[in-house]
Amino acid sequence: MIQNKKGQFIAITPGEPAGIGPDICLDLMNRDWTHNVVILSDPKILRQRAKKLGRDINIIEWSPDFTESKKIQNNTLLVWPHLFSSSVSCGELNPKNSPLIIEALNNAISGCQKNLFNSMVTGPIHKSVINDAGIKFTGHTEYIANKTQSITPVMLLDAGGFRVALVTTHIPLNMVSSMITSDRLTNVINVINQDMKKYFQLQQPKIVVCGLNPHAGENGYLGSEEKMIIEPTIKNLKKQGLNLVGPASADTVYIDDNIGADVFLAMYHDQGLPVLKYKGFGNAVNITLGLPFLRTSVDHGTALDMAGSGKAKSDSLISAVELALKMAS
Repeated sequence: MIQNKKGQFIAITPGEPAGIGPDICLDLMNRDWTHNVVILSDPKILRQRAKKLGRDINIIEWSPDFTESKKIQNNTLLVWPHLFSSSVSCGELNPKNSPLIIEALNNAISGCQKNLFNSMVTGPIHKSVINDAGIKFTGHTEYIANKTQSITPVMLLDAGGFRVALVTTHIPLNMVSSMITSDRLTNVINVINQDMKKYFQLQQPKIVVCGLNPHAGENGYLGSEEKMIIEPTIKNLKKQGLNLVGPASADTVYIDDNIGADVFLAMYHDQGLPVLKYKGFGNAVNITLGLPFLRTSVDHGTALDMAGSGKAKSDSLISAVELALKMAS
């Protein structure tokens, strides 16, 4: 039975409507937890995509004041209507729809803050079309952190227990070195340590910290960040009782079977995520740590060329929902 108890539901934002977001949301039907998810989208778009894919769909319109109890039937989804004012065509980006995408994201965030939702799961957004609409947007992680005034959001991806977190996220490579400071590194590691305990019940999570430079700086001959910043920060945090290893050479640390890491901490986006995605692409889950609520996401993009084709796989979205349910409990 559906009852609008505070904190019972998970908010789902499909993201870019011209991509595979609506396609994969259809696979949230007919699961043990279907009655716990609310999709913030346009019912018409979901129905159109279902028709294109030869899927049956029933929609129960949900709202924050939803109180009526109904039984979830087969092929049914709860949808909080967010209506697009412009056309949506598979594979064709339309900047006129960007404000509605952001509105759905904002309502999911505020819903979590008000305890309407116990967590949120985000589908893939196409960053360029959001910016083309005049809305500054570098990524979900940064946007949600700004809206919630979270000081140190941390991006972490989980592929079946293989976890990689990032010190820096969506910034140009030539800015990375200047962002590796003792304060930032300390804050990021503390957030990881706290949320691993909170969400994964790890009493003393083992965090393996990568160096920034090749071979972790080769004792200063290939860069000074390790000796000047990373090593002293790790040493200080270890004195406070944190279980840390590093700085480790990033070219071999991920394949060291003896290291036993709960989390690998990479210094920048492409130092860690290619390895994670090679290991578990399509099933991995993106988690934002350091927020006042739980947020998970898919590990892939909008795949505009696959929208409406029936080729899109929903494994990552399903994994993101299931991990959110597990972590929230």
